[in-house]
Amino acid sequence: MILNIAGVITRRKKLFKKHFSALLIYLFPMTAAIIIHMFIPVELFVVFGMALLVMIMFGLILLDNMEQYAKQQQEIVNQRASVMMLKMRPHFIYNTMTTIYYLCKQDADKAQQVIMDFTNYLRQNFNAIASEDAVPFADELKHTQSYLAVEKAQHENNLFVKYDTPFTHFRLPPLTLQPLVENAVKHAMDPNAGPLTVFIRTQQTDKGVFITVEDNGKGFDPDDKHKPHPALDNIESRLKQQCDGELKIESAPGKTTVTLFIPQKS
Repeated sequence: MILNIAGVITRRKKLFKKHFSALLIYLFPMTAAIIIHMFIPVELFVVFGMALLVMIMFGLILLDNMEQYAKQQQEIVNQRASVMMLKMRPHFIYNTMTTIYYLCKQDADKAQQVIMDFTNYLRQNFNAIASEDAVPFADELKHTQSYLAVEKAQHENNLFVKYDTPFTHFRLPPLTLQPLVENAVKHAMDPNAGPLTVFIRTQQTDKGVFITVEDNGKGFDPDDKHKPHPALDNIESRLKQQCDGELKIESAPGKTTVTLFIPQKS
């Protein structure tokens, strides 16, 4: 037992901290009980030590399984996020390239600007795919602005954006704000219903940060409320996993509001 203790201490750098602690918790009492048992019969303490060993081993196995399960769930969420990030709308890319094609003849300077905005949008998308950690909100806002600049070049006077983002010093999962805004433009844009206005707001409170994306579109179809929304579900899942945040949707004719809440870390 003394040799076991020496071996564990010698190899402590090769052991996980919890395994090292668990082995010492077992070895020291058991060694002490055996030494005492050489002089005084203490079978009860030896039996107790063996029972303690079984409990420690069971606890370690259970803890490892729980950590492995949590890790697998996080990997699944990240994989789903990567797939969603890669699924850029084909018609958005086609329309952007067509817009640039015609602008090259009509307004070369504007065409250059759209190319730059589209390049920034693509770069942020690919950077987000490679990132597994939360990113600064300022980066997400720039990504969203690049996307909206491309959309405005296509829709001209049918799309307006208003910002009220005084607070930007916080982090959130990559590709959180931009897909929300894209979802608003995709579902709320209707040339026959007049211009679409999108509001982007941030608000800091004692409890945390609220990010709001609001549009004046037609709102969700009542028949669609119970249908799956992969983009929103993906954002909600990553927000919960990485920030313990929440996503809330309120929709009515003429107004749809999506609110993200990221709690303040203590």
